[in-house]
Amino acid sequence: MFAKEKLEYTAVPLPDRVELTDEEMRDAAHAFYAKMRTRHTVRDYTTRPVPREVIEDCIRTAGTAPSGANHQPWHFVAISDPEMKARIREEAEIEERRFYEGGGGDEWIKALEPIGTNAEKPHLTTAPWLIVVFAQRWGQFEDGTRYKNYYVPESVNIATGFLLAALHHAGLCTLTHTPNPMKFLAPALGRPASEKPTMIIAVGHPSEDATVPTVAKMKKPLEEISTFVE
Repeated sequence: MFAKEKLEYTAVPLPDRVELTDEEMRDAAHAFYAKMRTRHTVRDYTTRPVPREVIEDCIRTAGTAPSGANHQPWHFVAISDPEMKARIREEAEIEERRFYEGGGGDEWIKALEPIGTNAEKPHLTTAPWLIVVFAQRWGQFEDGTRYKNYYVPESVNIATGFLLAALHHAGLCTLTHTPNPMKFLAPALGRPASEKPTMIIAVGHPSEDATVPTVAKMKKPLEEISTFVE
């Protein structure tokens, strides 16, 4: 955390130490991979409620992510209010129509064809929760003076990854939506000028007829996404 008064460096013994054998590490790594490979981006949701406590714990998990200078430059707004979700969908679809009517450019729109997306975003109202991720570009003390945050995009991206993994671990499906520009979000949700929305995450349970595009299951193999220097 960050405070206006001078903070001295202190250290404590490493808490929560985990000691695994090599075999246990292999098993744990493979089990987590097996779990995460069952994560799918879902656009078809039921209206089945999700307890607030589940969302709270998933956000707590996101809050454990590392960040520049430990400033934790993120804020998560969880929305279940139908009116606010409807407004977000309305604003999102205005921007999406502009995109698909040519604003996105031919190459980008063509790249999306195998995904099967369009300007309609019913998941933004059907999913029981929307979580809006805000990046805090600077912090502010109680007296109004500012302080700088560091590595904000990187920190927020890591925390968002933690959040998506936590939601999947809780048995929920998600869909990420980038709010561009959707400038109304910060004032509508009572967030300060220092914060910028980076993502809207729809959260809920998949409908019985939910589908995913075939191409979404085509993941690059290990040799294409990694290099080992030993």
